[in-house]
Amino acid sequence: MLSSTALRIAVSQIATLRWNLGEELCHYTEHGFDAISLWRPKVSDVSLSDARHLLGSSGVRVSSLQWPGGFTGSEGHTFRESLEDACEAIDVAEQLQCPLIVLHPGGRAGHTLSHARRLIRLAIEELAPIAESAGVVLAIKPAKDEASFLTTLDEGVDLVTASGFTNVGIAIDLWTFSEELLSLENKRSVIEQAKLVSVADRVSNTAHGHERLPPGAGELPLLGLLHLLVESGYRGDIEFDPIGDTVAAMGYEQLLASVRQYVDQLQIDMSLAETNSFCGESQTTLAEAFFR
Repeated sequence: MLSSTALRIAVSQIATLRWNLGEELCHYTEHGFDAISLWRPKVSDVSLSDARHLLGSSGVRVSSLQWPGGFTGSEGHTFRESLEDACEAIDVAEQLQCPLIVLHPGGRAGHTLSHARRLIRLAIEELAPIAESAGVVLAIKPAKDEASFLTTLDEGVDLVTASGFTNVGIAIDLWTFSEELLSLENKRSVIEQAKLVSVADRVSNTAHGHERLPPGAGELPLLGLLHLLVESGYRGDIEFDPIGDTVAAMGYEQLLASVRQYVDQLQIDMSLAETNSFCGESQTTLAEAFFR
């Protein structure tokens, strides 16, 4: 029953860039959030012991750590340097009781696609056993920008399926891949490999800048997509990471309040939709109801 499924909601540090970790934990809990997605540059601003103390005293869990990667050399690092950086991230995740690391594969950087795929496969083969020993899941994040040669969800799924590691999956960014997720013939095969979902809204295609709007402030069918994910069995974290001029203008407090209101309404709507379906008012799925 969806109404009995408590959504796992987190807010990303990327959304509150000007706050330090202590401020974020204080304000997040004030708005009813109990999970945070950590961004490595901000984590490095405090010692790991301080971070552990702040997280432990606040009662806020860590949903993910972002992001090592760049295994193709697109960010100026060698393959071995990128691997070492990812190993360091795994160690940080283990110390902060973080269950998941988001990996960016890197851009093509002049490689053929087959060689770029070979590099990320080699990286997974080396990192997955280390991550498993640390109790950490690796989520490969496709993207439609220079940071990734994986530009479709299907490419990401093919990669993790071929790896054979159960602690490797994909991270789905609804801001980027809403249309693709809707158009896929076999959505469940993608959702089954999803380890993390990030959420932000937009008013036009992703080619129009990088404005990540608060949920409900744009044109994406986020309600229907989130229902589809949960209905299809997704039980991982849903991370909100809006950022840009709109967020800067509204301020972080208002942003958190708006996300909190959106999440609360989402849970209510899911429960109502489920109740209506059990009462025989509709033979459609919950996801179909919310795409109307």
